[in-house]
Amino acid sequence: MPTVRTGLDVLRDRDFDRLRGRRVGHVCHPASVDSRLRHSADLIAASGLTLAALFGPEHGFSGVAQDLVGVGDSSDCTVRVHSLYGPTFASLKPTAEQLRGLDTLVIDLQDVGSRYYTFQATMLYCLEAAAENGVAVVVLDRPNPLGGVEVEGPAVAPGFESFVGPHSIATRHGMTMGELARLYQAERVPGVSLEVVRCEGWVREMSFEGASLPWVLPSPNMPTPDTAVVYPGQCLIEGTNLSEGRGTTRPFELCGAPWIDPRELARRLTEEGLPGVVFRPASFRPTFQKFAGRDCGGVQLHVTDRAAFLPVRTGLAVLAALRELSGTRFAWRTEEYEFVSDRPAIDLLFGSARERLAIEGGAGWRDLAEAWASEETAFRARREPFLLYP
Repeated sequence: MPTVRTGLDVLRDRDFDRLRGRRVGHVCHPASVDSRLRHSADLIAASGLTLAALFGPEHGFSGVAQDLVGVGDSSDCTVRVHSLYGPTFASLKPTAEQLRGLDTLVIDLQDVGSRYYTFQATMLYCLEAAAENGVAVVVLDRPNPLGGVEVEGPAVAPGFESFVGPHSIATRHGMTMGELARLYQAERVPGVSLEVVRCEGWVREMSFEGASLPWVLPSPNMPTPDTAVVYPGQCLIEGTNLSEGRGTTRPFELCGAPWIDPRELARRLTEEGLPGVVFRPASFRPTFQKFAGRDCGGVQLHVTDRAAFLPVRTGLAVLAALRELSGTRFAWRTEEYEFVSDRPAIDLLFGSARERLAIEGGAGWRDLAEAWASEETAFRARREPFLLYP
């Protein structure tokens, strides 16, 4: 039996009492399942409620699309599925027409605890649309796979907001989706009618495995909880021409490029003395995306102590070492990224140009990380009123 009951489990056992008599729209994806792996949309429909519309976030309702791939509308049996990740920035937010006739929008999305992971941005845009159209929102909460204690990484500077950072929160925020919804209500959408159905049994120190809940891929490149643990740092490599391991069976745990010497990279990173992680020299051949079909050298991150591991600082150190070993072959990603074309992807991921400019100026990763300390402290204090769990 699971140690933790998600918001879906709790509402299911109440026979969806909060939704009786309402026309319901539902924002969900393949990981929106109860402890017996039954999908939330199926449970809502089977309960006799009026499920009037479904909404799928990035990667689609079925979760098969790769990153940055627009998804069109579809249908699930007789229910219309609206895409919240189409070809334009406007497609990220439900329209008045899509919300027409709905009384309540139920959001049940498994997050992975990192600001860049776009499901929390989708939730924010849904809160805004719901407030604008007089629709109530119910968020079914789920555990943060990284736990809820640690906060790490920089804030988002004004002018650098995007789909991977729509609001200024820490890179590793240490909050659940329900807690983030409460913060967003207070700081961005005070007019929204919001209810959070809390998890039962979850505490902030708990790992995802400790909750004894099933893991379902929330996106194609998030195959295991181990992936989620390294993602807050390793996703930074997405802002470069280096491989973040997409196209392999260990995305984000593997990283590198065809010109990298695996042993030299592992040696340099080991000398940094980063806690809770071992860098193993690795060779890999992506099957798609960067360097598809080409042999790459790099490392695999093996996290040996999750409590000590600092994913964002580790990712910064990995990025710095890869850049140094790449020499003139290194480049920042410059093509349009998450609907933004006037700023490089790395600036959107960091939340400002500060880190990129400092790296280009020769600053060490430790100096950059020191600059985050005050922002991390400020965010810990900011989030405190919205936390729901001990």
